[in-house]
Amino acid sequence: MAELIDNCPRCNAAHVTFDLKGSKWISEKYNWQQWFEAYCVCRRCHRGTIFILALTNAGDKKIGRNDLAYDGALNDLFKVEGYVSYRDADIEPPPEHLPENIEAAFREGATCMSVKCFNAAGTMFRLCLDFATKALMPAEDVDGLNKQIRRSLGLRLNWLFDTKRLPEVLRDLSSCVKDDGNDGAHDGTLDEVAALDLQDFTRMLLERLYTEQARLEEAKARRAARHKS
Repeated sequence: MAELIDNCPRCNAAHVTFDLKGSKWISEKYNWQQWFEAYCVCRRCHRGTIFILALTNAGDKKIGRNDLAYDGALNDLFKVEGYVSYRDADIEPPPEHLPENIEAAFREGATCMSVKCFNAAGTMFRLCLDFATKALMPAEDVDGLNKQIRRSLGLRLNWLFDTKRLPEVLRDLSSCVKDDGNDGAHDGTLDEVAALDLQDFTRMLLERLYTEQARLEEAKARRAARHKS
């Protein structure tokens, strides 16, 4: 039987042994890293926890997408990334094909939304937008670009729309991001409606910049493969 050693979220026992009772593959990252939800029972309190496990070594090809059939210590193959809790209820997943830093910020924002921490959620969604829009900035100050625009997310968005570097159809949704940053994420007054507006705009912008482009490249690759055969 597979075992896992970690701290128990149920009884707070440190470095305790769990018995694996069941598992479910949930995702793959980097074309090799398998992620699982693993239901484990603590040997101290005899209560269960669903741990999130991520494969640590790309060479462990024997670990596929099937349920874990392993006889030994899971810690030898996996890193514990956390456990399923109330924070995971109704969390909106991020758009596909995001850069790692933007995906992490979106997940943190969505987690904050799920527990109604709207100011924290707004801060993380603004961070997503900050990462994404800074990547669109040219190196030189052209078309009226200046230090103030580079520094302010709201001004930066307006400049990107004015210079056609972002699709005009998203401009109305961007009104949730103020020029001076007073949308509540900075002064601690963001309510649920404002946070949802910010989340919606963030998702739409990220899908336009990353998801749609990646899907287009995938479609092109599939077409090229078909015509090559």
